[in-house]
Amino acid sequence: MSQLPADGPVFHPQPLARPLTVVIADDQALVRGGFRLILKAAGIDVAAEAADGEQAVAAVLEHRPDVVLMDIRMPRMDGIEATRRILAAGPGPADPRIIILTTFDLDRYVYAALAAGASGFLLKDVTPEHLVGAVALVRTGDALLAPSITRRLVEKFAPRGTSGTAGSPGLAARPGNAHGPARPWWQGSFSADPSALTAREFEVLGLVARGMSNAEIAAALTLSDATVKTHVNRILTKLGLRDRVQAVVLAYESGLIAPGDAFPSAER
Repeated sequence: MSQLPADGPVFHPQPLARPLTVVIADDQALVRGGFRLILKAAGIDVAAEAADGEQAVAAVLEHRPDVVLMDIRMPRMDGIEATRRILAAGPGPADPRIIILTTFDLDRYVYAALAAGASGFLLKDVTPEHLVGAVALVRTGDALLAPSITRRLVEKFAPRGTSGTAGSPGLAARPGNAHGPARPWWQGSFSADPSALTAREFEVLGLVARGMSNAEIAAALTLSDATVKTHVNRILTKLGLRDRVQAVVLAYESGLIAPGDAFPSAER
């Protein structure tokens, strides 16, 4: 059996303050049943199961779970559209976190689900320990994927924008076309306007998008881990992003950076 990517997160589940609630959406009853047994054994409540995307949306709106385990390929409505509808139904910090279930890691459908707002993905042959740890992790607000895995997905599948400039976020624009004028680089899958970011925050965003951890960014910029964490939190807040996964998607899809680019340093 294959395991999660080697540079994926290592889970150390902590005792839960209250039982987590989960909805499992997969068209295979065997997969749903196996995941339900694993989660229940760990004290995690499975509020409902769904065999397709429409059932998943209905179950989430009814039960308001903490986390949704969402298969991508399902009948009637796929997991990508179900993810969009769930997150559009109730924007806010209490939104359920969605983990995509997939057979392949570097998959264009996984990328589309991340761009739609999913917090990460798991391979379907995940170990019980990783499954439980993943559910607990995303509920805290963290992204499930190692940023480097997200980066490889984005580099392979993201639409390409026009690279921006760290110090001049409003100057770079996507080329116009027959359907309309040029657009600022940030108007891709997101409505975020990064003009409020400082030069340092742009620099940190670029390094996050390259898959660097907070510790690696701190070493590269000669900052403390706590300062980097503060910068990252401010970036997510200013751009209205759920987690680092969305930050990586935004940076590449918008054209802020492109594969192989050297991200410019902030002015000292």
